[in-house]
Amino acid sequence: MKIYKQKIDLQTTTQIEFIDITKQVEEIVAASGIREGQVLIFSTHTTSSIIINHNEPMLIQDFMRTLYRLVPVSDRYSHDLFELNRAYTSDGRSNGHSHCKAILLGGSQTVPIEKGQMMKTEKQSIFYVEMDGARKRDAIVQVIGL
Repeated sequence: MKIYKQKIDLQTTTQIEFIDITKQVEEIVAASGIREGQVLIFSTHTTSSIIINHNEPMLIQDFMRTLYRLVPVSDRYSHDLFELNRAYTSDGRSNGHSHCKAILLGGSQTVPIEKGQMMKTEKQSIFYVEMDGARKRDAIVQVIGL
């Protein structure tokens, strides 16, 4: 069993952003030399997610509209009441909504690898989903197999 790991560095530019990282993940899988196994794509942040879906601009607009509708920025989030929680050190962002959006989408995805290629269809793309941008971000890609 072999394990290969690499980090993808990202710079997000908007509050909610879908960044297609499929090519970077494919390059990491190829560099790993692993022919049979799986690849894990993991967000190292609690206000971002990794998803697999179709990369179609109108559909991405639908995703964004759905996230804003399900978890509105304007709602009241206890997380944002920094001054009431003396044990909590804040980075100064009122981002309770971002954390709530992230739990809906999840922090990682795993894709099987066969013959050195990810077993996904041409319609499937891997997205890093930012929900608290703009900021410097990263994701870990870990390839495991033979």
